[in-house]
Amino acid sequence: MTSGTDPNLFLPAGSTAADGFDLVVTPESAGWGFSGLRTLTLAPGASRTFPTGEDELLVLPLSGACSVTVAGETLDLAGRTGVFDGVTDFAYVGRDSELTISSAAGGVFSFPGARASRRLPFRYGPASGVPVELRGAGSCSRQVNNFATPAAFETDKLIACEVVTPGGNWSSYPPHRHDRTSDVESELEEIYYYEFRALAPQGVPTVPGGVGLQQVYGDAERPIRVLEEVGSGDVVLIPHGWHGPSVASPAYDMYYLNVMAGPEAERAWKICDDPAHGWVRSTWEQQAVDPRLPFYSTPEPDEH
Repeated sequence: MTSGTDPNLFLPAGSTAADGFDLVVTPESAGWGFSGLRTLTLAPGASRTFPTGEDELLVLPLSGACSVTVAGETLDLAGRTGVFDGVTDFAYVGRDSELTISSAAGGVFSFPGARASRRLPFRYGPASGVPVELRGAGSCSRQVNNFATPAAFETDKLIACEVVTPGGNWSSYPPHRHDRTSDVESELEEIYYYEFRALAPQGVPTVPGGVGLQQVYGDAERPIRVLEEVGSGDVVLIPHGWHGPSVASPAYDMYYLNVMAGPEAERAWKICDDPAHGWVRSTWEQQAVDPRLPFYSTPEPDEH
């Protein structure tokens, strides 16, 4: 289902594959200044070397384990079976670096990125250090893994988190924006990358295409319109405007990776609700959090 969507803002799975990557979004291809994302599938025993250029990157396993080497130093990431199965550890790679990623068993790996001014050191982000938060209540319940939000992990410009939403629930709700510099907003470009899983019994046919909905809308001053059916591997770009809801179809759990960055001097994630819908938050006080949450909790500290 498509309704008046700017074709440059909805990127179907596979449509931006390039240079061996499954997905490539750069500040240049998005038509903005800071946020980027790549994903890469590695076969068992395979490796890939590439430069970060002007971007700082995270190596975030979506499935599988890997090793990441920068300037002779190697970090081993335990990874995870899949995005619905647990929080993952990750690696930070600064701008003006060259990284090599390898995987003995193979897997799928993402590289959230941001155009950076400072070059910060290569380092490890343990899964046990990722704050796991339950947001909303009732049918607006969702889980947020704040692995690279400002209070959780230091970067120069990059802000990133994961949101996991039970089938049938609404997340990214009430609709909100962060496209102006003010006391209540910080200017941030945002990328949504989606994955889904069906909850049908084994052997039952499931929907092969889109199993969620994403909305973005603007105002008279800065119009924008996205209303898309989204599926695994799809991407929506949000340069500005109110975004939400992100709706998971019944019986299909929804995951999305949020990648944000912008020109602000202070790295902050400040949002402003659409005043027509912000009142919804007050109704959560009388509702319980969806009992299907949490999907999983933060792991115990490791020995890395």
